Amino acid sequence: MRLARIEGQIRAIREMIEREESCELITQQLAAAREALNKAFSELIARTIECNCLSEKTSEPAAREKLLAMVRILTRYT
Repeated sequence: MRLARIEGQIRAIREMIEREESCELITQQLAAAREALNKAFSELIARTIECNCLSEKTSEPAAREKLLAMVRILTRYT
């Protein structure tokens, strides 16, 4: 879903460039698309940690909690 929205943003930016809209407006939209890509990247990394590092094999509760904290930080602040 997130990637589909980013794709729509990029399409809209291309249209803005074709219409020769102001550089400031285009830059604003580029920054928003970049932020959306950063969020998608963070989500991917968080899910990778969850899938690969938080398997049933992770028996040590302290290690598991540290990994979960990393996932929360990634998804909330990046």
